[in-house]
Amino acid sequence: MNEQEAFTEPLCELIKLCGLPFQKKKLSDEVSYSVAVSKSIAQLAYLMRVPSSQVRIQICKCVVSFYNTESPRKLLSGYQPTSANYKIQMAELGGLAETLVLSLALVENQLNEKLWVLKALQHLSSSGVNCRLMMKAQAASRLCLYLNGVDPSGQLVFRSSEILWNLLENTSKEEVVNQLSSLECVHALKEVFVDLLMHGFRHYDRQLRNDLLVLATLLAENPAAPMIESGFAKLLIVLATFTEVKIPNPLVKGLKLTYSYEDFELKKLLFNVIGVLSKDPCAVQLLSENDVIPALLYYVKPNQKPGFHDWSAAQYEELQLHAIAILASVAPLLVDKYLSCQANTLLLVFLEWCIGQDPFFGQGNSFHGTGGRGNKLAQMRYSLRVLRSVVSLYDDAVNLNLCDQGAISQLLDILKYAANKSKEKEDAILLEIQADILFLLSVLCENDLHRKELFSYEGVDILIPFIQMDPKKLHSGLGHNCLLFSALDCLWSCVIGCYIAEDYFLEKQGIFLLLDLLALKQKNLCNIILGILVEFCDNPKTTLHISTWRGEKDQTAANLLIQLWRQEELELGVKRDRYGRIVDMKRPIASSFQKQQEVIPMPASCRSFAIMEISENIRAKLYSLLCKLGFENLPGLSAKDFVTLAIIRHYIDFKVGEVWSELCAELKEEFRPVASDEEALKVISEISEDTGRMIAALQTEVLESQHHQEIQEEEKAYTKIQAIHKQKEMVNKSWENFLTRTSNYEALKKAKRLQEKSIEASRSKSKTQNGAVHSTDIKGLGTTIGSGRLVTVESTPPQLIGGPLAVTDFALRKSSVCEGALKKIKRVKTLDSVKKDSIPV
Repeated sequence: MNEQEAFTEPLCELIKLCGLPFQKKKLSDEVSYSVAVSKSIAQLAYLMRVPSSQVRIQICKCVVSFYNTESPRKLLSGYQPTSANYKIQMAELGGLAETLVLSLALVENQLNEKLWVLKALQHLSSSGVNCRLMMKAQAASRLCLYLNGVDPSGQLVFRSSEILWNLLENTSKEEVVNQLSSLECVHALKEVFVDLLMHGFRHYDRQLRNDLLVLATLLAENPAAPMIESGFAKLLIVLATFTEVKIPNPLVKGLKLTYSYEDFELKKLLFNVIGVLSKDPCAVQLLSENDVIPALLYYVKPNQKPGFHDWSAAQYEELQLHAIAILASVAPLLVDKYLSCQANTLLLVFLEWCIGQDPFFGQGNSFHGTGGRGNKLAQMRYSLRVLRSVVSLYDDAVNLNLCDQGAISQLLDILKYAANKSKEKEDAILLEIQADILFLLSVLCENDLHRKELFSYEGVDILIPFIQMDPKKLHSGLGHNCLLFSALDCLWSCVIGCYIAEDYFLEKQGIFLLLDLLALKQKNLCNIILGILVEFCDNPKTTLHISTWRGEKDQTAANLLIQLWRQEELELGVKRDRYGRIVDMKRPIASSFQKQQEVIPMPASCRSFAIMEISENIRAKLYSLLCKLGFENLPGLSAKDFVTLAIIRHYIDFKVGEVWSELCAELKEEFRPVASDEEALKVISEISEDTGRMIAALQTEVLESQHHQEIQEEEKAYTKIQAIHKQKEMVNKSWENFLTRTSNYEALKKAKRLQEKSIEASRSKSKTQNGAVHSTDIKGLGTTIGSGRLVTVESTPPQLIGGPLAVTDFALRKSSVCEGALKKIKRVKTLDSVKKDSIPV
């Protein structure tokens, strides 16, 4: 072919044939001939080695024709067209894309051929399979190196950038960025970006410039990319700030941005680049030298009127919020610059405007403007984020500067404003604002008594509603959980340690609220609440409040704390029997994980596992709190609670035993103790075990005492039941005797005789001298009851004998059964109410 140009034309005609639609006889032909077809198409790419511009261009046209999915106009008899994507699939199978990428080296100096190859690759890159093949041939780095080539038409940059975007979308972003991270690629990208920035005037040029800036942003995210070494990072920083700081810079001499939509997008992308570069420690010096802080603070001011500075109101608000968001990332890196620009003052004034009454309605159109439509919440949210980022450094200069300007009282006012807004409508933005303010107050007031006093009364009044939060809201997903934690952290930092604030919190029944929260037994809340309660117990008034508290079903604080201990030990896998007694005398409180750890000798400066374990669970806090309450005379405890309380009371003894056990094991790993030391270690180990046995014996004694008490109570219950049954039998027997006397005259006479005999026996035996003896009996009276002017008729209750009265309300009202004994019903009818003959005495 090198010598016979006559073959060029026929070869091009043959290549054209490959671009025509394929046809098949049978449906299975596509699969049957797939190997042969894929190899044939692969050969097309190999023909790129032919040193003929005409052949190479024809190959590229053939590849582009694969993506023409129109059906053929004419079909051979007995044939049908293959599926629309058949040739594309065969190109993927044959690895055509990879070979074409490699062929770029052959057409490096031929612009027309290079553009055709790029056009073919542009089509091929729409497939994920082809993109992966192209990446094998280092397509990203090869294409980037051609970006700054000479091309009057502009197609070179356009097609190369389009292919790069397809590679990013269809393959691993990290792999593409790694290929682009060479110094040559970054230089090429920088040159073409600057050219488009300075000389591009069309809408299309500006869009392409922004696309390349996005690629540069992706490179800036890679620490290995030489953005700083190439000067690209400095150029982007200068571009982002030159319109705000107004400092002449030769890098942007003669450059003027318009207020078109593309330049607006460019401005946002440049702000974004600053945010990305702020994560690279090497770029901090560049950020400081190029006045990034003053440029971003330019936007920390109230919005004066719609559309000032030629941006629309919505555009300016979006830039403002974006700049303040980036300031939150940059400010902690440049604290000195931040303070020298009086950033705290600007932010506090801006926050004052945010809660002001002047009419301003945010557009809320952008990502950063979420939730800010018709209000200033978005501005407040991001300003507080800036303060949070610098305050979290715990820099004394920053915090003192804030407090000297009255930040504590102002933050409390903003917190009240946000809390009132939240009552109207709760959303994630307001909850985040409140949580950020609580964090700021926590940091500012921590370890400073004067600031805590400034917080005290007003701050406690604001904190109480947060602690009273409905527990159901904690799982809403809006951020109530974070808000509650921030409130508890603020309570710990701003109230504890200041007796004025502590007493006011106790006066507001704050301890009761904390115990109510603790009673929820939520794992993530228990630790911090217990810590707060332990700290609060330094105030002598606190223990009385804890002892007074009662939960559901009259639960006491001591019972709650012991329940939490049992729950914690269950989660840790501590061995206990079914009654809660100690099982392992050598390691009574060791968790299952702790027992699995092997002995590893460590330096004295390193904490052993037994020590570290203290901070990893809540048992130490529970022990400390119960120590404050005292272990004697605790109300509302069961026998099971006393069994657990015996373990808690000796927690320190058991923990000391664990530390000695670790010490012995470490010594035996590396040394052999002398006889006296070995004897001492043995005695110490025995003391720990003896303590365990003593507690186990005490627990057994408590359980036996409880069992004995239960038996006594059971006997009392049975005795009471027997007495009730005996009383019932006596009542029934009395009733039977009554029935016998009324239905059997002989029985009545016998009863009468017994009565008379009893009366006679009860009389005094000594006779009265010279006195008349009067009989108390009425002769001929056949009754066994005392006589009088009235007659009491005692009848059988209707519910016992049945009859029509048994179902009446009257019968139900007059009859009652109490404790198993039938009550007699007496009807007393007087002469005034019922006409009844009375028997005179």
